[in-house]
Amino acid sequence: MVRSVKMNYKGVGEVLKSAGVRADLTSRAERVLSAAKSSAPVKSGEYRDELHIIQDTTDRAVVRVSGGTDHDWIVEANTGNLARALDAGR
Repeated sequence: MVRSVKMNYKGVGEVLKSAGVRADLTSRAERVLSAAKSSAPVKSGEYRDELHIIQDTTDRAVVRVSGGTDHDWIVEANTGNLARALDAGR
């Protein structure tokens, strides 16, 4: 029976920033992006066409699906398109 565990925080940080974690997150984001684009409401096509993936690094790898128009928040508030697309990333 293990009585204590000593965390290697530097090692955990390296894993969270690793190429493998970023690749997994990117793969999931691509599935979410695909689902979001396929279910996006199309009035002019601008909202759907401006959906994209953003890569970033903080204390860990960060990958987000985001819109690129001024009215993204209105579309999301009315349809929940991105929120519904999250299940595709599982």
